[in-house]
Amino acid sequence: MYNLLKTALDVSAVRKDIISNNLSNINTKNFKRYDVKFEDFLNYEVKRAPFKTTNEKHISLGSEFYEIVQDRGTSMRSDGNNVDIDIEKANQAANTLMYNALVSVINSKFQLLSTVVNNGR
Repeated sequence: MYNLLKTALDVSAVRKDIISNNLSNINTKNFKRYDVKFEDFLNYEVKRAPFKTTNEKHISLGSEFYEIVQDRGTSMRSDGNNVDIDIEKANQAANTLMYNALVSVINSKFQLLSTVVNNGR
């Protein structure tokens, strides 16, 4: 479970950088926005192997389980740029919420471990 949470945090950090890059290039002629695909890989892993495993190596998530893709199918403006500031800001807000939720889950797990260790004395 910790590997999955770590990977999800890593993906969220990469997604933050991608969104920032998209926003930085909002006025660049012919720039095509990028996105991070992770959820499809995660769904595949969930269906392929249940999270209850006997060995930590059974589910190995990492950078090979997300992909940075360029959206070449749309064009928002006549200059060929397809970055929509409203969509990017919404993606940014959703990513921030996801990151904060993941941090809260990790903190809760470590708090539980700390409680178990300290009460075991």
